[in-house]
Order: sequence, then C-alpha cells, then structure tokens
Amino acid sequence: MARRAKILLVGTLAAILPCGAATSQTAPSSVLNNQIQLGDVFSQQTLNVVEVTDQTVGATTATGNGFTAGADRYDADVRSYQEVNGAVSADTRVNVTGHSGDVVSLSTTATGNSGFANGYGATMTGVYTQATTAGASVTGHSHVEAPDGSAGEISSQTQAAGNAQTVGLDYASTGARIGQNNAATVTTDGGGIYGYVSGTASFGATTAANDVTLSGANGSAARVIVDQNNVAGLTQAAQFTAFGNVQNALTTATAAGNNINASNQGHLLDVDARQSNTAYVRAQADSNAYQYGSGSAVASGVGNSIVAGDIGGELLIDTTQYNDQGGIEAVASFTGAEGYDASANASAVGNSVMGYACSDCEGRMSANNSQISNADVGAQSLVTVTGSGRSAHGVSNAMGNSATYYVSRPSGQ
Repeated sequence: MARRAKILLVGTLAAILPCGAATSQTAPSSVLNNQIQLGDVFSQQTLNVVEVTDQTVGATTATGNGFTAGADRYDADVRSYQEVNGAVSADTRVNVTGHSGDVVSLSTTATGNSGFANGYGATMTGVYTQATTAGASVTGHSHVEAPDGSAGEISSQTQAAGNAQTVGLDYASTGARIGQNNAATVTTDGGGIYGYVSGTASFGATTAANDVTLSGANGSAARVIVDQNNVAGLTQAAQFTAFGNVQNALTTATAAGNNINASNQGHLLDVDARQSNTAYVRAQADSNAYQYGSGSAVASGVGNSIVAGDIGGELLIDTTQYNDQGGIEAVASFTGAEGYDASANASAVGNSVMGYACSDCEGRMSANNSQISNADVGAQSLVTVTGSGRSAHGVSNAMGNSATYYVSRPSGQ
C-alpha cells in the first residue's frame, strides 16, 4: 500500500506590521515562529499535450516549512526555527505528441525550509535557524517527453534547496544571525526530449544544500552573521536533454553545498560568514542534438560559495570556508551531428569568495578570508561533433580555493 503524506506543519506565518514612523520610544513588534515537519510533503503534476497553439505552462512547488515576515515603516524583531525530518519532493511530467505551443514554461521547485524577511523603511532584527535531518530528502524532478513533438521557445527550470533564507531591504536596515544545517540528500533531476524546437530551448537544474540571499536597495544597511554546515552524503544537480532539430540549445546544471549571495545599495554591508561542506557535490549537464544552430552544456559545482558587494557604501567581509571529504565534481557534455556552434563548459571549485565595492565618489572594502580545501576537485568537459559543424569549444576549470576582491568607480568618474 502506498504511504500517504503526513503533514504536521506546513504553511506561511506573516507579520503584517502597521504603518507609521518608528521612534526610540516605540518597542519593535515581535515575531516568534517554530515549525517542525515530520512527514513527507510532495507535489506532482502531469501535462498531456496533443496540440497547443499558444503556450504550455506548468508550475510545481513543494515546501516543508514556509515562513514570511514583513516590516513596513515599523521596527520588528523576528525569531524563527524551522526543521524538516521527512521527504520533500516536486515532480513535473510533460508528454507531447504534437505541438506544445509558441512558448513552453516549466518551473519545478522543492525546498526543505524556506524563510523570507522583508523590511521597508524600518529596522528589522532577526535570528533565523533552519535544519534538515539525516532522515530527510529534498528532490526536484522534471521531465519532458516529446520525441515527435515541437515547440517555439522552451524554458524549463528545476530547483532544490535544503534550507533557503532570504532577506530583503528597501530604505531599511537589519542585524541578523542566520544558522543553516543540512544533513538531507538534496538533488535535482531534469530531462527533456524534443523532436523540433524552432527557437531557444533552455533547460536548467539548480541545487543548493544551504542558501542565503540578501538584497538591499535605496540606502539600506545590513550586518549579518551566517553559519552554514552541509554534512549530507550527496548534493547534486543533473540536467539531460536531447533534440532532433533545435535552433539554440542551452543545458545547465549548478550545484552548491553552501551558498551566500549578498548585495546592497546603501551605506554598509557587513558579512561575517562561516561555511563547512563535507558532502559530495556533483553537477552534470548532458545534451545531444542531431541538427542544431548552437548547442551548449554548462556544469558548475562548488563546495562553499560567497558573493558579497555594496554599491554606494562600505563593504566589510570576514569569511571562513572549509571543504572536506566528499569532493566536488562538474561534468559537461555536448554531442551534435550537423550544425554550427557546439560547446561544453565545466567548472569545479572547493571554496569560492568574491567581494566588490563600487561608489560614485569613493568605494571602500575591508576583507579577511580563510579557505581550506581538503577534498578532490575535478572538472570534465566533452564536445563531440560526429558530422559537420562550424565550431567546437570546450572549457574545463578545476580550482581548490578561489578568492576575488575588487573596488571600482563607474566609468567617467
């Protein structure tokens, strides 16, 4: 007998804060969120298409725990704890026997723990903690079966994340501590087969065990402390495609053990980050086309990744990255028979950090970085043209540790 999903707590808690100017005499509103998901959460969708003239659209989403807090011109203090113990899966299937339309748009997203904190004209402080256990798994799966089918433009994106926390600021400031621990297997598996695509066919798979995104605009300021730990056995992104005839084919796979992307347009961005990855991280993009205008496969795998930048103010960045045990692997492959431009690009990095500051008057940055990579890092690209073509281009890059910092002014300043 098939086991039914048991959903203990899945949903969204929103704090809608009243409008009004905050003063020093006004205590911030408080939000306490506690979510524990013990059972399985799954979302499935199947589209059977014979003949469509306009478009085929499918969106499949599965989330273990979801949390949203917003502060609009009123200060807030947020405390959130999220934990997933079961399986979270999103599955999209598309079967095409004729024409699937001028536009095909498919989105498949599976997330263990998802948190959003947004501030507008306010100060938002917060402590956000997310965890997935060893008994959990997060899977995003998407497949298009159309060996005799046709389409105009195709965009198919498959995503999976163990823990994902987003902080958004607009005329606002934040002081936040974010802790993420992933022990779950997190994978994406994307596939697509089409007979004929007259335009661009873009198929992508993206996986992150732990992910933090911060975005600030219009004079915002942020100080964040981030601790990320990925101890899972496997973190993987895989995307496979095959075409009979395609104008432009782009197949991508991106996998990251721990990822931080922080950008701010304002006075200050201060990022203190600690990342540790011991999982096997693999990204694989594989594409085949008999006839093609351009065909490319791009695979990118990284153990720990940080990108932090401030435009218009000061950047302070203090990072420690540790990659061990599992290893990092990226494999990209494109095979074509008759066409024009064929390429494959594979990139694998143990630890990666980038910091940048840009100002119309004076950019300023202070950086402190420590990286240790104690695992194998490998990249492989393969381009095969069995008949005739105009060009074949391959790039394969493997690096244990990578650090890039730069300060610039706009051109003409």
